[in-house]
Amino acid sequence: MTQETIDTRLQQVQSRIQAVAARAGRDPATIALLAVSKKQPLAAIAAAHEAGQRAFGESYVQEALDKITALEAPGIEWHFIGRVQSNKTRQIAAHFDWVHGLCSPDHARRLNDQRPADAAPLNVCIQVNLAGEASKAGLAPEQAAELLALCETLPALRVRGLMTLPPPAEDEAAQRVPFRALRALRDTLASAATPLECLSMGMSGDLEAAILEGSTLVRVGTAVFGPRPYN
Repeated sequence: MTQETIDTRLQQVQSRIQAVAARAGRDPATIALLAVSKKQPLAAIAAAHEAGQRAFGESYVQEALDKITALEAPGIEWHFIGRVQSNKTRQIAAHFDWVHGLCSPDHARRLNDQRPADAAPLNVCIQVNLAGEASKAGLAPEQAAELLALCETLPALRVRGLMTLPPPAEDEAAQRVPFRALRALRDTLASAATPLECLSMGMSGDLEAAILEGSTLVRVGTAVFGPRPYN
């Protein structure tokens, strides 16, 4: 994919964000774009960085480490958005800036203990499985408070908010329902000490619905990079 194509795609996504922010009466600057770069070639990520994109999302640790090593670009930020596995926590803790799928007390402790002493606290979002889908990770909503309380005792972690990956829905009204539920849960759990300012929700096909319900970070892959060239 050429630099011009990446530039155009990023501009199109930003235009979508700006348009729906206007509908919602929100400042588009409060909505971050995470470019989901998993299974994308290094050249495409470099092109997106050249176009001004700084935050990239990866799901597979070894693939991500290869990219992190190869692309030492200024201001780049790496987000782990895959399922956290116990045998990968040390690498995640050492090399990522954010983790979006935290849903295990054991993983929280491991990430805390394995975060390098000279690194800033690891930003984490607690993943909530609103629909109870067996195929997806995440806590039931009623379990989120307990994990949040644990994380607040772990100095190498900083809980930034909540994340969800809802099942597909046919129209915008239906798409908004789970996003509204996550926002309501955030409002219940947030405190002055832990404001949970990040709502990581919305992807290429439903970012409008997510932003209308308060998303502060949308995870967009296909709309930025096109179909993944390999699986």
